Amino acid sequence: MSAGGDRVSGAGEPILRVAIDRKVYRAGASEPVEAVRGLAFTVERGEIVCLIGPSGAGKSTTLRILLGLDPDYEGRIEPDPRGAETSPGMVFQEPRLLPWRTVEQNVRLAMPRGRRGRDLDGLFDHLGLAPWRGRYPGALSLGMQRRVALARALADDPRLLVLDEPFVSLDDAAAASLRGLVVDTVDRLGMSVLMVTHNVAEAIAVADRLLLLSPRPASLVAEVRLDRPRSARDRAWADATRRDLAERHPGVIAD
Repeated sequence: MSAGGDRVSGAGEPILRVAIDRKVYRAGASEPVEAVRGLAFTVERGEIVCLIGPSGAGKSTTLRILLGLDPDYEGRIEPDPRGAETSPGMVFQEPRLLPWRTVEQNVRLAMPRGRRGRDLDGLFDHLGLAPWRGRYPGALSLGMQRRVALARALADDPRLLVLDEPFVSLDDAAAASLRGLVVDTVDRLGMSVLMVTHNVAEAIAVADRLLLLSPRPASLVAEVRLDRPRSARDRAWADATRRDLAERHPGVIAD
């Protein structure tokens, strides 16, 4: 399997370089827990990269480090998230919307104060949120709340969109719709995506590149470039790809 998608990706310098030599949790008198060891990868311009690993492997820890939320580690992130001019857009597992704020207010409050007055009509139209701008999150389905969370992450035009299990708990139709929106948005805006997931089928459907992580402490087991355009990834190809991955990496991919 080698690289390929519906657009050219990977042109120019990587927009993100991650090199986590070691991350250890030391909680009180308990034994130290090594969460990450020797994990290094890049994300290139215009590509979708999926980070896949078993539960407890250190995926969320890795995200916290590259977002600048956990500076207590050995290694280096470039650009440094604590000093970067443009922070990554972040979509968490839960929408994390303020229930007393409208959809539009939730999106604008996440933007830098000086940019909160910018025109967001195009973004709301593209994500199918225009009719809901004045509604409160409680009036929306989970799938629509996830769209609001995506709008919030995209509102400041980030170069990198980071997704942490963004489609979990959605039914198949809602998940497929939101995946399509993410891919279409990335293609239109030319941004990059780093998505953390344990859903291998989901990753195979959208990624240009898979990064497979070992059980804790997390390290890179394999990098897999997918060689078929997303529009041509039918069920038979996806199933065959998953079986091949499971045979080659049984500790990471369940058959």
